[in-house]
Amino acid sequence: MTFDLANIVGLLGSTVTIIAYAYSNMAKAMNFIIFNLLNLAGALLLIWSLTVHFNLASMVMEIAWTAIALLGLYNSIKRKTP
Repeated sequence: MTFDLANIVGLLGSTVTIIAYAYSNMAKAMNFIIFNLLNLAGALLLIWSLTVHFNLASMVMEIAWTAIALLGLYNSIKRKTP
């Protein structure tokens, strides 16, 4: 593996996703906007990385992860709006 920009971005995306998972398991009161934004950012970074180093299974998973994060973000924002 070479440490080109795509791999660095992919590693950053993985790190952000892991942080979101850790947050969801350690937070006393979870802020779903933060949680979904972290998941969205991680997925988008991984998708960018996968456009350079393509893997179909990973791309499908990250597209689904992005869709779920967007839906969760939408629902979280909608709940906070009076």
